[in-house]
Amino acid sequence: METFEILWKNALTELEKTVSPISFSTYVQKLKPVDIDENKIILCTESELFANYIFSRLIEKINTALRNLNAGVDGFELYIGNSKEDYLKSKGYDKNEMPFPSMPIDPKYTFENFVVGSSNKMLYAAARAVSEAPGDSYNPLFIYGGSGLGKTHIMHAIANYIKEVTPRTNVLYSTCENFTNELIDSIRTRSTSRNREADFRRKYRNVDVLIVDDVQFLANKKTTQEEFFNTFNELYAQGKQIILSADCPPQNIETLSDRLVTRFSGGLTAQVLPPDIETKIAILKKRRPQKSACFPLTLHPSSLKNPGRTCVLLRDFCTR
Repeated sequence: METFEILWKNALTELEKTVSPISFSTYVQKLKPVDIDENKIILCTESELFANYIFSRLIEKINTALRNLNAGVDGFELYIGNSKEDYLKSKGYDKNEMPFPSMPIDPKYTFENFVVGSSNKMLYAAARAVSEAPGDSYNPLFIYGGSGLGKTHIMHAIANYIKEVTPRTNVLYSTCENFTNELIDSIRTRSTSRNREADFRRKYRNVDVLIVDDVQFLANKKTTQEEFFNTFNELYAQGKQIILSADCPPQNIETLSDRLVTRFSGGLTAQVLPPDIETKIAILKKRRPQKSACFPLTLHPSSLKNPGRTCVLLRDFCTR
C-alpha cells in the first residue's frame, strides 16, 4: 500500500466521525488517493459535480482531518478522472512509460506477530531501533540466514511500523530479482522510451527507506551491481535508511564486488539462526487457528532429549 493510500485511509477514519453518513458514503468514501504533491494529497473524483460539492461543503472538514494526522499534509487537491492511471497520463506518462510499480508490503507481517526467541532477539532489537529512527543507527542493516527463518517478516514489519507512525515517509520494498528485472527493462526500452531509465532511478533513489530482499542474487550480475552501488551511495549520502537481506553474509556472495561488500558490511550485520525447540513451539502456537485452542501442547522433559519423539509431538500438534 502506497504512503498516500495509508494516509487517506487514516483520514477516512477521522472524517467518518465528522461528516454525515449520507455525505460520507456518497462523496467522501468515493474519493481515491493517487499521489502526494509536497504538502497536498491528490484525490481523484469521478465528476465535476462531485468536485464542486466537495469544495463547497466538505473542504474544511477534509483539511482538518488531514492536519490532525500530523503527517505533514495540510490540504488536498482534486483530480477529475476515473483512476490513478488517468492521473499519471495527465502528468505526461503514456501507457508504455508508466513509473515502475512498487512491490506490496504485507500488512500481516508486524512486530506484534513476530515470535522472538534466542535465535533472533538481536535482530528484533535492531529492527525496532531502525524502525523508530530510520537512518540514525544501523545503516545499512544487513540481515542474513537460511530460508524460512523470518527475514522477510521482519523487513515487512519495519516497513509497516514506519508507514503507520509516519505515513509520509517514503518506504520502498523490493526483491533483488525485481530490481534486476526492472533495470533490464529500463535498458531494453532505452531507444524507444526516454523516461524509462529516469523512472527506474527515481523510484529507487527518491525514497526515505529502501528495503531489498535476497541480495544474494546480485552474484554474477556486473551491470546490476554497478547500478545497485550507485543507488546505495546516493541514498546513504542523504542519510536514508537501507535494509538488505540475503541467505549468507556479504563476503560470501559470489563475485560481489569488494566495494559492495564494504558498503553492505558498514552498518550492522545481523544473523538469524534456526529457532530452538521452545521458539518453534511458540511459533506453532501463534499460527494455530483460535478455534483449536482447546488442544494444549506440552512437551515432557524427556522428549527434549529425544529429537524423534519431539518431531512426532510437533507433527501431531500441526495436524490437530
